[in-house]
Amino acid sequence: MATASSLSAFVFLILCISSSLTEAQVFDVTSPKYGAKADGATDMAQALKTAWTEACASPTPSTILIPTGAFLMGQVSLGGPCKSSMTVQVQGMVKAPADPAQMKGDGWIVIQHIDSFTLNGGGTFDGQGKIAWTKNDCAEKKVCTNLPTNLRFDFVNNALIQNITTLDSKQFHVNVLGCKNITFQHVTVTAPGDSPNTDGIHIGRSNGVTIVDTHIQTGDDCISIGDGSQQVNVTAVTCGPGHGISVGSLGKWKNEEPVIGIFVKNCTITGTMNGVRIKTWPASPAGTATDMHFEDIVMNDVGNPVIIDQGYCPWNQCTAGVPSQIKISKVSFKNIRGTSSTQVAVQLSCSKAIPCEEVELADINLTFHATNGTAANGPTTSVCDNVKPVITGNQIPAICRNSTAGPPAAAPGAPANATAPAPAAPGNATAAPHP
Repeated sequence: MATASSLSAFVFLILCISSSLTEAQVFDVTSPKYGAKADGATDMAQALKTAWTEACASPTPSTILIPTGAFLMGQVSLGGPCKSSMTVQVQGMVKAPADPAQMKGDGWIVIQHIDSFTLNGGGTFDGQGKIAWTKNDCAEKKVCTNLPTNLRFDFVNNALIQNITTLDSKQFHVNVLGCKNITFQHVTVTAPGDSPNTDGIHIGRSNGVTIVDTHIQTGDDCISIGDGSQQVNVTAVTCGPGHGISVGSLGKWKNEEPVIGIFVKNCTITGTMNGVRIKTWPASPAGTATDMHFEDIVMNDVGNPVIIDQGYCPWNQCTAGVPSQIKISKVSFKNIRGTSSTQVAVQLSCSKAIPCEEVELADINLTFHATNGTAANGPTTSVCDNVKPVITGNQIPAICRNSTAGPPAAAPGAPANATAPAPAAPGNATAAPHP
């Protein structure tokens, strides 16, 4: 009869065998089998694709390793479904071809149709975008020439993107389309403040996207949330330079899907053209954006810190006189504080055809700090059109004293002095451009 100790040893052995059977296999792209070279000159795209094909077919969890060193890599598409969970661990620097003429389409690295995927390792994806930025034609054309995005995630579910850097993308840094339950954590995005259309993370038609503890410096929106986005949580993000954190733009195309459930909290925005923003095109098809909340945001010398812009019309490529048909509702801005580089610190410009509903502002404290040396510091102001927000707490600036929809409504039980005294509006109290 087996003793208790021998039985325990047998159980431990079985557990060890089971653990070893499920331990991730490692596919090192620099092994002789795959042949990638860390010389910064040899294209490793085929090595990665071959390793991916083998790893994807494995019934046990697999890790593809790109070790330390500098690698050149052309365009690559890594697709599923795979038989088990997949991890790509990037420890080195992976560089795209500098000349955009060597690349076709809008994706440098495309991950698609995967369930249970991880990208990590502390490495960097360098899009080498400087040449491409000179070819950006969005200011001249309504439909821009597609330039490659550093990382595209198409129809990826249950994913973690962690401890990676995306540098100098030719266009968007990260594009998320049709994904469910995808998290970005400790991600760094870096590009010059004047690099065009280099959105940090763009989300579209995805559900359950989390962005946390992430640092974004770029030339366009740090985070842009497009149509069909649902249950998006943005927490502890630092943004700047760039154009801020935006919902939209919405309404440019037909058959756009509703935006529902956007939560931006505990973020710091510095030196950006805009702060937290909702933007829709004029003359848009009908659509909705609802349940959007911005809370505990610090603004450091930010233009247009709080803005709803339903007349968004970059480069005058729209029918500006026709109001937007996007219905905006259930929006809150709470505990937003710091300095504004424009005297108009709160701008709620809603559609005259479909005014905004259930907009709440609570505890706004934004002071004016001129950063260009052309204007003296003074009180901030607000502009409100086609909206009657609910006001709670202290308000600097005073909100919507000249609203075209009437004065703001105090929340039930709010003190009579919930808003600050209206400051005298300076003659040049206009908002800065906000493309």
